[in-house]
Amino acid sequence: MTKPIVIAVDGTAASGKGTLAKKLARHFGFAHLDSGSLYRLTALGVIRASGDPGNEADAVAAAGRIDPAQSDTPDIRQAPIAEAASVVAAIPAVRARLLEFQRNFAATPPGGAKGAVIDGRDIGTVVWPEATSKLFVDARPEARAHRRWLELKSLGQVVEEAAILADIRRRDARDSQRAVAPLKPAADAALLDTSNLDIDAAFAAALALVKARVEEALEARPRG
Repeated sequence: MTKPIVIAVDGTAASGKGTLAKKLARHFGFAHLDSGSLYRLTALGVIRASGDPGNEADAVAAAGRIDPAQSDTPDIRQAPIAEAASVVAAIPAVRARLLEFQRNFAATPPGGAKGAVIDGRDIGTVVWPEATSKLFVDARPEARAHRRWLELKSLGQVVEEAAILADIRRRDARDSQRAVAPLKPAADAALLDTSNLDIDAAFAAALALVKARVEEALEARPRG
């Protein structure tokens, strides 16, 4: 059986990992999955059902109802949903419910793609530890808060940048301290700090870090 080609892109909130993952997927012609959207959709489902994101029963039920096709809906990019997503992501039963979906995506990328790029918090450590190449993307909290502020502003949302920074610090603490699948770089991940990089420079750096292994894996694929 041919070994799946997977690029795991993990990192902190608003570090640019999602944008980099999309660009890497386009570059190689791979399928892309934003695993964070699965947790955001779960959080949205909880809130729409008037549930409590911190309640395991509410969160697990919502995780079972998500439709990944809705991952582009602007609703999941709202600050309250991002906060709630970090809460539901700390619930082991929710992570277990969504883990199978992510592993199936990696093993059999949709659309007949030759590989997959998956971004999240624990792709290289839990979801697909045998990934072909792994990145861990980070940036200073202040830089990430400013990026998120610009993103929300472009969506017509008025939020104080200081509030976003406080939220990012809370999410960092919650994600790194949770008992199951804490946010941390895989031992064999390449580290990329995007604090002082624009998207073009960050992509060039990311591509340089993963290109050799991915191209080697593609070249080793049986032809015909």
